[in-house]
Amino acid sequence: MHLLLAAIGFIVALAAALFGVSRVGAHLIEARNPPVGQFATVADTRLHHVHVPASGEADLPPVVFIHGASGNLLDQMVPIRPLLEGRSEMLFVDRPGHGWSDRGGPANATPSGQAAAIAALMEAYGMEDAIVVGHSFGGAIAAAFALDHPEKTRGLVFLSAATHPWPGAGTSWYYEVAATPILGHLFAETLAWPGGALRMRQASACVFSPNPLSEGYLKDAAIELVLRPRSFRANAIDVAGLYDHVVEMAPRYGEIAAPTVVITGDHDTVVFEEIHSRGLARDIPGAELVWIENMGHKPDWTAPDLVLAAIEKVAGRDRDLQAVAAQIEARVSTDAHGPLDACPVERPTEGVSS
Repeated sequence: MHLLLAAIGFIVALAAALFGVSRVGAHLIEARNPPVGQFATVADTRLHHVHVPASGEADLPPVVFIHGASGNLLDQMVPIRPLLEGRSEMLFVDRPGHGWSDRGGPANATPSGQAAAIAALMEAYGMEDAIVVGHSFGGAIAAAFALDHPEKTRGLVFLSAATHPWPGAGTSWYYEVAATPILGHLFAETLAWPGGALRMRQASACVFSPNPLSEGYLKDAAIELVLRPRSFRANAIDVAGLYDHVVEMAPRYGEIAAPTVVITGDHDTVVFEEIHSRGLARDIPGAELVWIENMGHKPDWTAPDLVLAAIEKVAGRDRDLQAVAAQIEARVSTDAHGPLDACPVERPTEGVSS
């Protein structure tokens, strides 16, 4: 009995210590990464965002950027905003529960709900329509946006998107744990920060692999914001619920009429490019697939010039994306960073051929 009480006491003390450490860690993360934009409450959700008005010489339509899992608005704004500055009205958004945005109501736990919140933010700025650029998980939201708000969708650019059902329906174990109602809260409040801080650099390098992790990426994109308990849990709920969402939505992609470009690398260790990107190109009428050999999961950082060309293409400009892709392939052809044997493929592998 004494040993049992001692063990329980030790576990409680350890949990309390981890809770305290995580709270301090979250405070330090927020101090290092303060908000960079504005706040607006739309669809009962307080969203942090950066709105860049168009200049008098803008030659492109408005563009809305939707970041992926574990990210925030800086993940796309840092590499792409400089290329579009002055040419387009831009809207970068922390998705509900991410970055500095509040989670909002239950609807925001789904890609469709998050798409509705972004559509409401566009309305607040008088943006009638826009080209929507979605990376990774943001691709599922971009697709939902096009289906639910076709009148607001001028065009679509998918970057390493996650949009279709995949074999096994599973995801990384820590997402599944953190998404559960009770255990998930405990996990996020005690283990997410110390565990995530220890592996963040390696995990990020694997996301970029085989391309090099961009110098300054972790700091410039404030990736550590996801390690705060509320953000970690929101992120986990998003990812854990993605499969059910795409099972329902993927059969409708043929309804999308907006001009579409799908960009992917063939060495993506995060999502099945063979299923998601090829699936989008197959299912969306007229979509153009841009397939880059020896590129990983981060075309927004590895090939921002290609992203710009894709935006121009869906805006109606005459751009040869395959020629641009060939230039990118030549640039990354010798990249061999974070070899696959050092980067766990955080997705099921059965039933998929390359």
